[in-house]
Amino acid sequence: MKLTLTKKSEKKFKRGYPLIRTEDLTEVPRTLPNDWIDFVDSKGQVVAAGYLGKQNKGIGWLVNWQGRIDAAFLQTLFTAAKQKRQSYENDELVTAFRLFNGEGDGFGGLTIDRYGDYAVFSWYNQTLYEKKELLVTAFRRVFPEIIGAYEKIRFSTEPLPESQKLFGADAPEPLIVLENGVRYATYLNDGLMTGIFLDQKEVRQRLVEGAAAGKSLLNMFSYTGAFSVAAAMGGASTTTSVDLAKRSLPKTTEQFAVNDLNSADQKIVVMDVFEYFKYAARKKLQYDVIVLDPPSFARNKKKVFSVAKNYGDLVLSAVDLLAEKGLLIASTNAANITLEKYKAMIVQALDEKGVRYRFREIYQLPADFQTTPTFEEGNYLKVFFIEIEK
Repeated sequence: MKLTLTKKSEKKFKRGYPLIRTEDLTEVPRTLPNDWIDFVDSKGQVVAAGYLGKQNKGIGWLVNWQGRIDAAFLQTLFTAAKQKRQSYENDELVTAFRLFNGEGDGFGGLTIDRYGDYAVFSWYNQTLYEKKELLVTAFRRVFPEIIGAYEKIRFSTEPLPESQKLFGADAPEPLIVLENGVRYATYLNDGLMTGIFLDQKEVRQRLVEGAAAGKSLLNMFSYTGAFSVAAAMGGASTTTSVDLAKRSLPKTTEQFAVNDLNSADQKIVVMDVFEYFKYAARKKLQYDVIVLDPPSFARNKKKVFSVAKNYGDLVLSAVDLLAEKGLLIASTNAANITLEKYKAMIVQALDEKGVRYRFREIYQLPADFQTTPTFEEGNYLKVFFIEIEK
């Protein structure tokens, strides 16, 4: 099947841009086809092979600029991805990392993570999901050491569960993985999440190395407390983990326990983050280090939060709780906000508070989360370490 790109969009695709949006096609089929497609320019010349599949980003991806999409091509992609991650494969202190990062590894719409001897596939559209046999077969030829896998369905569908077994052996529950020598309890078949966000490994590494050594740390939107555990392993004097989800208490307690850290020595609070800011201000609590890593968008009964609109409010509240000389670790995974815009939001809030500050370190996606220069928005993670003097 062939589909024609608009003349306006030809140039970016010929330069290697992979994401197709509705406005990039002269005609969008009423029903998106499940076949591989040759996308052609206004002269009928093939630009690249790809597919259409509706997801939160666009309606499809260009994949192969040199030929067809077949088993041999997929094995080549998986082999290249494996070679790029040899340093992780050879690191005895790391057993969980990303094996294949969608468009960053040449195939948008699919990510694959490794947890010990197991893998987790995330399908972002129906088209790839229906072609999973071809993709999984190619993957298993390149990664025979993976003994079992699970899959996450990350597109809108009624009959399919969020998570289910894909192939091979059952993973233990919990499955203990290593990152920077720290143990984390993961659950590969528990909804869309596993218990740890692997893209933050370098930020956690800094905490393990002692960025909060001898200091008190407040971890907001703490999920399962991974930042808190990393900080405690790196010598933090105390940690406080705050999250609205009730399961954050047992999940965070477990993460401390698997590292032989007594959770009684740490604080785990189930509370709305903004309510905790008010509570801590009333109690005149102060922290040397504060981690702000909210979801891009969240809703509870009282409030709707989005990074684009409300991140500055978080920074304003956090500064009130920082010690005289404190460290703010500001993080977002919002792909729709550029690094420059994100920094500007933080600067505006800090200037409003009238504090002195210095941006000390910056982190984006680690090497296992491969990105491509032709798709800058794929490098979605943005983390600043900011020294603040009040």
